[in-house]
Amino acid sequence: MFTRRSFARVGAAALCIFLAPTAPAQKHYDQGASDAEVVIGNTMPYSGPASGLGAIGKTMSAYFRKINDDGGINGRKIRFISLDDAYSPPKTVEMTRQLIENEGVLFMGGSLGTATNISVQKYLNDRKIPQLAIISGASRWNDPTHFPWSMPVMLNYSTEAWIYGGHILRTKPDAKIAVLYQNDDFGKDCLEGLKEGLGEKAKKMIVAEVSYETSDPTIDSQIMQLQASGADVFVGFSLPKFTAMAIRKVYDIGWRPVQYVSTSSISIATVMTAAGLEKSKGVLSAATIKEPTDPQWQNDRAMNEWRDFMKKYNADVSPNDIQGVAGYAIAQVIAQVITQCGDNLTRENVMRQAGNLKLEAGVGLPGIIFSTSPTNYAPLHAAQLMRFDGTQWVRFGDVISR
Repeated sequence: MFTRRSFARVGAAALCIFLAPTAPAQKHYDQGASDAEVVIGNTMPYSGPASGLGAIGKTMSAYFRKINDDGGINGRKIRFISLDDAYSPPKTVEMTRQLIENEGVLFMGGSLGTATNISVQKYLNDRKIPQLAIISGASRWNDPTHFPWSMPVMLNYSTEAWIYGGHILRTKPDAKIAVLYQNDDFGKDCLEGLKEGLGEKAKKMIVAEVSYETSDPTIDSQIMQLQASGADVFVGFSLPKFTAMAIRKVYDIGWRPVQYVSTSSISIATVMTAAGLEKSKGVLSAATIKEPTDPQWQNDRAMNEWRDFMKKYNADVSPNDIQGVAGYAIAQVIAQVITQCGDNLTRENVMRQAGNLKLEAGVGLPGIIFSTSPTNYAPLHAAQLMRFDGTQWVRFGDVISR
């Protein structure tokens, strides 16, 4: 994720919009848009190895229900059709084709996963159908020249890992680093970013690299192999399910390295609790959005609005789950794109507006800007480090930009 991390708050109380569209005098519609509604397609792992991230999709669906109760966007209701792809690329292809060809959606918005989104990228780009707010930080999504219809919503995986590499250099310059990574673009992008952050010391400092497959029932053997390397720093680029397994196994075998985990796996409700709160103590990661358990945000206006929303519309997702914050923010980014489209709801204009966003505040951390341009689709370039204290995440240091 997602966390995954750090999006825009849409609303008068918390959103600063730097670019305002000029609506055309005449209405223009493509498939999936009309005077009455806008139809959005989405695929999400409500089952399968990444089901812990399904809370994002549930929250997005809930947010659009709230939008409709409030009168819709520019007078149009939002029909958000979210289908379970079980984090399986073949299933993603099947579900996406169903959404485009049978449900007639205007665009795909907020679908989750690297390999899953890759499986439909060419299909959508060939048909000039927007693939917006992709919940993946893979570097391939920032390629408006070759894939102008695909745009991410997350911090780039490479940037996140680069931040970890820099922190290791500053705090433990003689570290021996072991890396667990998912064997796909997600894991490989993270590994490359870590090496970039370590610079010329990467070859010497990284003493072990081991991958896993999402179909693996456990990663016990990988953890044992990494421990045997003699490493005193462990970096895990993995999905929530495997991150919980890794934290628990590292602790149970008596290995006590400095430990970093991906922002996609920072949920206290579904990862740290599953691993064991005491066993997770001291784990490091990065943040781009506000953590719901952080007492600093107890009286924060945007987070109080989020809590009210969760209580009324999204009771099935724990109010302590940061994925609920992520889904809320992602839905707001999509809503802002539709708002900027005005009465010109063509797919071409959807991409034009998505490529001209500059938003801040709301549930994103202060100092982190969500910004896109026609030549740079990457919306986020900064994060803040944080440490889990056994109860909550505690942020420290400055916001780090790349």
